[in-house]
Amino acid sequence: MRGQLTPMSADIDDLQTFLDGSPSAFHVAATVASRLEAAGLAECEAGGDARTIPNDGFIVRDGALIAWKNATAVPPTSGFMITGAHTDSPGFRVKPNPESLRFGWKTLNVEVYGGILNNSWLDRDLGVAGRVTSVEGTHTLVNIARPIARIPQLAVHLDRTVNEALTLDRQLHLRPVWGLGDAQDGGFAHWLADEAQLVEVPALWDLCLYDVQPSAVLGGDSSLLASGRLDNQLSCWSATTALIAATKAEHTAMIVLNDHEEVGSASTTGASGPLLEHLMERLVLARGGDRGAFLAALGNSACVSADNAHAIHPNYADRHDGEHAPMVNAGPAIKINANQRYATSSATAARFIRSCNAAGVAFQTFVSRNNMPCGSTIGPLTATRLGIDTVDVGIPQLSMHSARELCGTQDPVALTSALTTFFAHS
Repeated sequence: MRGQLTPMSADIDDLQTFLDGSPSAFHVAATVASRLEAAGLAECEAGGDARTIPNDGFIVRDGALIAWKNATAVPPTSGFMITGAHTDSPGFRVKPNPESLRFGWKTLNVEVYGGILNNSWLDRDLGVAGRVTSVEGTHTLVNIARPIARIPQLAVHLDRTVNEALTLDRQLHLRPVWGLGDAQDGGFAHWLADEAQLVEVPALWDLCLYDVQPSAVLGGDSSLLASGRLDNQLSCWSATTALIAATKAEHTAMIVLNDHEEVGSASTTGASGPLLEHLMERLVLARGGDRGAFLAALGNSACVSADNAHAIHPNYADRHDGEHAPMVNAGPAIKINANQRYATSSATAARFIRSCNAAGVAFQTFVSRNNMPCGSTIGPLTATRLGIDTVDVGIPQLSMHSARELCGTQDPVALTSALTTFFAHS
């Protein structure tokens, strides 16, 4: 894919660059911020004066980012056309006291983050990335993008039933090894400081392990894309690309990339927190509006919550509702759930369909089986907190929450086109 590029393969090449350069939520925010700055958007302080907010800008808070275009040049009651996604992915977080010595093996103490597929992390070469923090509160991004740890699987000779039933205890069996030695070898923090060329040994950190194998286009027809963290960095890429391409309209185009969706969104930077609401009100104040104008602007707003969907699996077709089982490379899926696990209504679905039609993009629908409850995402949380009409959509994929996931190469470009059109129309 990275040889002579067609327009679509150039987009996928750019998506791969995005994925490979964003091993943690903090890196996603930094990657998006650098792209927005290059496109002319100005970074603002999350708690700055509303009178200084630029027409086109963004804020970064930890692993979350919100960006906008045309925020102050429209009337106070003008709506926001919002695309939401999330920056985090399931995996492992390094605990505060990471060192452990077991029978001569140096192992890492890690905490499972989100709903991982346990077995997908076995026998993979793992790097470490995230941010480190000094006692004074300064942050530094780090990315050790080489294999430093591995979770070794037990040999079949020592577990003759492994191919019939594999049971992994998350505390006992998912402990990565990262070397040999004894208690006098020095600790993880000193190693990290040396490896990342830090000026001092970090006191605190928010670090994750990740599979260092880069993303890859595969298939005899180059129709598939394999990568870690497709859920939901793919949607972050599409939202960012669409916002940069967005032209001025009679409303504000906005993206919100929340953190902590995989663990429930209940945080200062998650969709259940006030970050988006507070910023939107500040933008209305920057237009000269008041609280009443802010409430009116909410009523004139709409949101597309973009988070990947389950494509029909060729080996497990019985896990899908056959009439609502999306296929890869057949367009983004509108996600529907009568029990409000998704925020989609007929009215909000119709708005997204209009965007797809205007962009010349095919679309599909996803509904879970009645005997297999679906997950959820930031859409219902955003809709509940702000009262904004919201539709949940997503690119169909396989192996969701695996260390390495799979989607089609046409769908990311299709989603970007639909979102660009969504930003252009109120």
